[in-house]
Amino acid sequence: MVIRVEEVHEDNLKDVCKADGKYIINKKLDLHVENNKITYTISDIPQTEKRYKEDDIDYRTYIDNPDKTIYVAYIDGALAGQIILRKNWNNYAYIEDIRVDSTCRRQGVGKILLKCAKDWARTKGLAGVMLETQNNNVAACSLYESCGFVLGGFDTHLYKGLKETDEIALYWYYLLT
Repeated sequence: MVIRVEEVHEDNLKDVCKADGKYIINKKLDLHVENNKITYTISDIPQTEKRYKEDDIDYRTYIDNPDKTIYVAYIDGALAGQIILRKNWNNYAYIEDIRVDSTCRRQGVGKILLKCAKDWARTKGLAGVMLETQNNNVAACSLYESCGFVLGGFDTHLYKGLKETDEIALYWYYLLT
């Protein structure tokens, strides 16, 4: 098995957002705050499947752009995943999207893509990398934590406008400085 990662260019632009990003939800992080430190326990919830809607974004604007980029991953030549990054207002690289195709999970693709994000942030002189996910995406949270990210905050209201969910937004950070 060979994992290859390419920065976005005209030839691989067609692969952006084509990885199957669906995932199973069957657990959630229950958050606790004590002495200004966020900790969590994990509890079981009824199983559902989740898939994000496609954003209406012109990804051509990411090609050769010093303030944003996309890395596309392949396993043995087949699309395996992607990570979309941009410089954020707070001097962090912000991960707009990370997804690993459901057929390619647990093979190291996510870790490699997160390393690309860290390296990109480092070359840009940024303070670190940040992202937002939900408390019911436990597999992703476990990945971020295993790659050195720390849970820096949460928002219980971000998803309140979506009537069908009680998700809590979680903000993960990887500090370079």
